[in-house]
Amino acid sequence: MASTDTAAQTQLLSGADILVQSLVRHGVDTIFAYPGGCSMPLHQALTRVSDKLRTILPRHEQGGAFAAQGLARSTGKVGVAMATSGPGATNLVTAIADAKLDSIPLVCITGQVPTGVIGSDAFQETPMVEVCRGITKHHYLLTDVNDVARVMKEAFLIASTGRPGPVLVDVPKDVQLASCVPDWDCKLNLPGYNPAKPEAKPEAIRQAAAAIKRARKPVIYAGGGVILSDASEELRTLVKKTGIPITTTVMGLGAYPGTDELSLDMLGMHGSVYANYAVDQADLLISLGVRFDDRVTGKLEEFCKHGKIIHVDIDAAEINKNKPAHIPVQSDVKYALTELNKIVEAPEDISDWVAQCKKWKKDHPFTYDKSYPGITQQSAIEKLWQMTADMDPVITVGVGQHQMWAAQFYKFQKPRTWLSSSGLGTMGFGLPAAMGVQAAFPGRLVIDIDGDGSFQMNIQELSTLVCEKLPVKVLLLNNQHLGMVVQWEDRFMRGNRAHTYLGPIDKPEWHGEGDGIGEMDQANRYANFVMIAKGYGCGGAYVDKPEDLEGAIKEMIAYDGPYILDVAVPYQEHVLPMIPGGMTVKDMITE
Repeated sequence: MASTDTAAQTQLLSGADILVQSLVRHGVDTIFAYPGGCSMPLHQALTRVSDKLRTILPRHEQGGAFAAQGLARSTGKVGVAMATSGPGATNLVTAIADAKLDSIPLVCITGQVPTGVIGSDAFQETPMVEVCRGITKHHYLLTDVNDVARVMKEAFLIASTGRPGPVLVDVPKDVQLASCVPDWDCKLNLPGYNPAKPEAKPEAIRQAAAAIKRARKPVIYAGGGVILSDASEELRTLVKKTGIPITTTVMGLGAYPGTDELSLDMLGMHGSVYANYAVDQADLLISLGVRFDDRVTGKLEEFCKHGKIIHVDIDAAEINKNKPAHIPVQSDVKYALTELNKIVEAPEDISDWVAQCKKWKKDHPFTYDKSYPGITQQSAIEKLWQMTADMDPVITVGVGQHQMWAAQFYKFQKPRTWLSSSGLGTMGFGLPAAMGVQAAFPGRLVIDIDGDGSFQMNIQELSTLVCEKLPVKVLLLNNQHLGMVVQWEDRFMRGNRAHTYLGPIDKPEWHGEGDGIGEMDQANRYANFVMIAKGYGCGGAYVDKPEDLEGAIKEMIAYDGPYILDVAVPYQEHVLPMIPGGMTVKDMITE
């Protein structure tokens, strides 16, 4: 056995084999990779480890990188995507930027033209390190085969430690083909980088506990950092010990049960009236793993104007960046909450405050027009939640109105069951992200709640779902429009349609006329998604009557394979409440 190990340590390997074996050594079991001229040696190497590492061929590189994100977001592991040089590599850029803004651990590997012709505008050459410099946590251009093993170790360490994020590894073809004996135990070359999780100072924890004890109108404001640090249980303990109402960002959904009486649901632009009222009137805001994003705060000076702020975040750069913190705490959220829960005491008397928050919640619930004769987006999502809440599903979404309605009407109970492109807001995220989740959890129910605009951005991944036997379900809320932009046109541009109708240009809706109701029959809608689904080999059905919705959802869930349920919904619906950009709670639109 020892001699075999020694032989493995001294074996001459190509750069491509070293890179692929590095993936295996880092526990990667699935990679999403699209081949091309400058990445062919890497793909050949992947075939040599097919018993240990599953290679899924997406139908577009962006789809592959979003699938890698879906795997990462739902498991907490590092997601891996690979593309060739030039256009293959640039097709990853949007997903890389998306991962950077949402702090998702991702390693993206790109083929590159041989080192001898870099800078000569060679065929399919793009300077990927320069292109991605501002949207990666770190980036590498490999020029020596002897560096491959070290760089891959560093890439996984950087992507997964501290505040997670995407790392780019650009690998010229000649480096893939060159050979060396890899040093798997090589020392890392990361001067100044500290992978250890920062830990809150005892004094900061004591200050936070004291502030909580004195508070009369406290609110917990929890974000994606709680989920990234696996601190959901510690957060729930804090709420249980203190009785403080809690609101989350869109990234934080699932960190605390959405059905709990102390949950104020989501805050911000399309958050609940009661969450926004509570934060506006709070005397203490306990901010955990958040970055005071503009979609949450609106006009910064007015956000929680009368309250003190505790801000716990792993990234020192986020503290005091947008909103000054009275008690700044640079720390891994899980560690900070663990320590805080050891000494925290409930505020002396917040019964009146909790009663007020509950009254706001009762008086201003998320609601919609229940007299509408057809199916509304909200009613479809609510029905889906009622039918699937006990099935432990993972829900992904595209970007737009359907995304916000899903955040409002699907009540998430657990972390990593809600996947949303939140910081970058990338249309086309939902389907490939669901693909990645399904690859990670073969037997689990995975549902993409999508809109017809967003869905078509990466519709080609239906082919991947069929060929790879990934039974993702799609609840397609089809209103024939780019609904969120339409809403802004209606609210702020006198309803003037500026290229937001997705149907033929001779239809009245193209000009903002017509009611859309007459177009509800499947034959006259654009496009026929059931026919498209079946063309790819998926199951599919169309529904436009409320009484048929439950049966249609049952059929979708029961179908053995990927399935698209095309739901006809009106385009006149608006996501409410709404605080217009840069405005305050006082400017909230509720009807």
